[in-house]
Amino acid sequence: MNHVLQRVLVVAAAATTLVLAGCERPPVESVQQGFRGTGMQQVSNPRLLAKAAEARPAVPADLPAVPGEGPKAKDVYQNVKVLGDLPVAEFTRHMLAITQWVAPEQGCAYCHGANFADDGKYTKVVARRMIEMTQNLNANWKQHTGVTGVTCYTCHRGNPVPQQVWFQAPPARNAGIASALGNDFGQNKKDGPGLSSLPYDPYSSYLLASEEIKVNGKDALPQPSREGAPIQQAEKTYALMMHFSKSLGVNCTTCHNSQSFTQWVPKKVQAWHGIRMERDINNTYMVPLTSVFPADRLGPTGDVAKAYCATCHQGQNKPLGGLEMAKLYPGLLATSAAAAAAAPAAAPPAVANAAAPAAAR
Repeated sequence: MNHVLQRVLVVAAAATTLVLAGCERPPVESVQQGFRGTGMQQVSNPRLLAKAAEARPAVPADLPAVPGEGPKAKDVYQNVKVLGDLPVAEFTRHMLAITQWVAPEQGCAYCHGANFADDGKYTKVVARRMIEMTQNLNANWKQHTGVTGVTCYTCHRGNPVPQQVWFQAPPARNAGIASALGNDFGQNKKDGPGLSSLPYDPYSSYLLASEEIKVNGKDALPQPSREGAPIQQAEKTYALMMHFSKSLGVNCTTCHNSQSFTQWVPKKVQAWHGIRMERDINNTYMVPLTSVFPADRLGPTGDVAKAYCATCHQGQNKPLGGLEMAKLYPGLLATSAAAAAAAPAAAPPAVANAAAPAAAR
C-alpha cells in the first residue's frame, strides 16, 4: 500500500511540475488600469523585464551639439538633398550619429564610396529616404510618437538591417498533395504571431492594405451590416492583437477597456494612429524602394522588408524605455519638402472630438 501511495505522490508531483512549468513563477507585479472590480490589470514579471533589459544593446552616447551657425551643408558639399539646411558642423554631427546608429562596424563606407556625392550605392539612396521618413514620423505622427520621437537607432539598434521586420508570406498551395490537406490559410506556421495557430501573416491585411480591423458589433444579435465577415477575419484580427501584445510586452488592458472593447480610450486612440503610421511607412517609403534593393535583400515573394510594431518597440511598451533621443537632432525633426507633403492622419470618427491620446509612448 505504501508503495502505491508513494507512486501516486510521485506522479502527482510530476504533473504539478509540468503544469507550473507553463506558468510564471511569482511574484509578479500588477497595476490597476480601470475601476476597482473590473479586473482590468496590467501584469508584469520583474524577472522577465530585468532579463530583457540585460539583452538590450547599449544606447550610443549622444554626440554633443555644435553651437553656432556657419555655412550650410548644401552650399559646401555636393548632392546634399535632405539635411542640406544644417550648418556644416551640425550636418557632420548628424552623419556621425547615423553611422553609429546604423552601421557602427561598417562605418561611412556602408553608404558611401570614395566620392561621397555619388549615389551609386543603393544603401545611400535608401538612407536618404529613411531620413525623410524619420522627419515625417516626427513631424506628422505625433499622435503616436508623442514627445519621444524616433531616430534611426529606434529601429536599427546598431544593425544595418533592423532585426524586427516582416515580409509577405508565400500564398498557400492549393495543388498536389497540399490540396488534399486543404488550405491552411497561413495557420500553424513556425514563429507565427504569439507562437500560436493563428494566421501567420495578418500584417499584409492591416499594416499594408487598409482592411477594417473590426469584428465585433454593439448589438447582441447578428446584424445585416455584419453578415459576410468570415471567421478568418476574426482570426487575423486576433493575430494582429497578439503581435501588439508580444511586441510591446503588455496585455490587452494597455489599450482596451476589457469590459467594453468598443470603447475609445486614450491608448486605443494612440494605437489606431500607430496602425496608420505603419501603413504610411510601408506604402509611402518601403514598397516604392523595392526596385532599389538587391535580390538578396528581398523576401520570398520578392517584396521589400516592412515595419510593424516590433520594429520599434522590440518588447518594450515605450521604445528604448521612452528615451527622448530625437529632440537632440534637429535635422531629424525639421520637416523637409518630402516630409511636409505627407498629410497627418485624422482622428478615428468615434473620437474626433475626444481628448488627444497620452503624449509619450
